[in-house]
Amino acid sequence: MTLTPAPFFTDVHPGPSGGVAHWVETSDSKRIRVGHWPVEGAKGTVLLFPGRTEYIEKYGQTASDLADRGLGTIAIDWRGQGLADRMLDDPRIGHVDAFPDYQKDVAALLRAARELSLPRPFFLLAHSMGGCIGLRAVIEGLPVQAAAFTAPMWGIRIAPHLWHLAHVLAHTMPHFGRGHLLPPGTKPDPYVLSEPFEDNMLTTDPVMFHMMRDQITAHPELALGGPSFVWLREALRETKHLAGRAAPSLPCVSWVGSNERVVDAALIHERMDAWNGGRLEMVDGAEHEVLMEGEAIRTPVMDAVQKLFLGTVTT
Repeated sequence: MTLTPAPFFTDVHPGPSGGVAHWVETSDSKRIRVGHWPVEGAKGTVLLFPGRTEYIEKYGQTASDLADRGLGTIAIDWRGQGLADRMLDDPRIGHVDAFPDYQKDVAALLRAARELSLPRPFFLLAHSMGGCIGLRAVIEGLPVQAAAFTAPMWGIRIAPHLWHLAHVLAHTMPHFGRGHLLPPGTKPDPYVLSEPFEDNMLTTDPVMFHMMRDQITAHPELALGGPSFVWLREALRETKHLAGRAAPSLPCVSWVGSNERVVDAALIHERMDAWNGGRLEMVDGAEHEVLMEGEAIRTPVMDAVQKLFLGTVTT
């Protein structure tokens, strides 16, 4: 595997010093980007799986929080977002041909981590869509010692009166050659640029909200809007498929904000109730992006992540 230098933006809210990014190629010839923040004497490396619309630089603060706790981080731009290859002619629309394709990105990330000789053991920290990708990955043998999920997308929150319509459109629009279009109610512009901070569904912290806005404003090539009908169809298929598969025997904790409005929290409860060695922690007052909340909310979560991960390390 050949790693070549990739752009890595550190001008807006950078993470720990020494961060670097690389281009890597997947088995189906997609160019994706991985970024890592090395930590001297690290006790392990966190494989960070971002959510839909996200990009490596957004997790600079998380990488700093992990570095303070003795852990290095490697993160990924999934196909179709960040600086990775976009999948449609309109780069503003999130798209994937099939959800298992993301596992090819996971495999490329792992190859990069090994080529870079990043410190073992590996741990998984996955958010939202990354939690859906991460669940399949750990079920299928991702070599991590523990997994932490924040608001994992094990189901999409759809209003009951729109549930049937969403499913019908997700399956019929691609059939009529319209699968590349945005579903009703979604926009081509990034959420943080098109919506105000007040009553936003991501974070209660204005500093973190404006960090996201500032990064995309400074680097519009990172921006991504709503998903395509095909993405929605494939996400519904994947979450249904994963609901029927047993969780692995792996130490696991999931965190969900008490005001979660993006993913289906009930399905997270169901999964964690059945996860042997797993538990669910509710985060009082938090929105969807627990890792993008203010320090008062974020620090206890990161302390618990440290305890989970390093509690599995034998010396």
